[in-house]
Amino acid sequence: MTQYSLAGRRVGDRDKLWTMNGKLDGRVAVVTGAGSGIGLAAARRLSADGARVVCVDINQHTASAAADEVGGLAITADVTNPQDVSRIYASADEAFGRIDVALNNAGISPPEDHSILTTGLAAWRRVQEVNLTSVYLCCQAVLPYLQRAGRGSIINVASFVAVMGSATSQISYTASKGGVLALSRELGVQFAREGIRVNALCPGPVNTPLLTELFAADPERAQRRLVHIPIGRFAEASEIAAAIAFLASDDASFITASTFLVDGGITGAYVTPL
Repeated sequence: MTQYSLAGRRVGDRDKLWTMNGKLDGRVAVVTGAGSGIGLAAARRLSADGARVVCVDINQHTASAAADEVGGLAITADVTNPQDVSRIYASADEAFGRIDVALNNAGISPPEDHSILTTGLAAWRRVQEVNLTSVYLCCQAVLPYLQRAGRGSIINVASFVAVMGSATSQISYTASKGGVLALSRELGVQFAREGIRVNALCPGPVNTPLLTELFAADPERAQRRLVHIPIGRFAEASEIAAAIAFLASDDASFITASTFLVDGGITGAYVTPL
């Protein structure tokens, strides 16, 4: 069952940021996977730009901690469960009376997802459920609220691996992100004339706990990936959050059905600088 609580606003530096950056003033953003990594950085940035943020996570503690920090609504939910997903948006609408932005960010990349020759069916299905089916469910659930408003921005987190191949495979993750990309493009076209923009954000490797865990036992694997980034480093979550805030805002009013790459130049590179 979905659980939720509304955190009290705190006066301090974060409130000063609300005053300074008002591109999302008065808007309501629902962020899945808000407890850590890109989701948490996005919740912080969207709040700083004036939005009221609904922090959704499968972990009640991390959802509440994120909501406490940004003065938002905490919802504990499993985004692969249709009933939970429906309650997320119903609760957000009940609390704030509107939904303007949906960031579908929840995802997993387990170590057992590797080469197609070694990845079992259970691992394949679990990754597809969390990374792709959840995006389908969240888009399906939030679209009626955006249609009612006659506008809105859906940002689905895909990945740069959706547009290129890798010999260090995570086959189910790669396939799931390709699905997110195609789904986002389709919805971006279908709902464009209703004032609803749908974009797929495709980050390169990001310095998050997920990446740290993935490479902790294999530094050589991390280095093999790092050498392909022209900028020469992994992204910070705050840099991906800045792109999310842009796509959520009216500055991106003519951008929909896009493959929005924030990858440090990976997909544009053939040979990288020494």
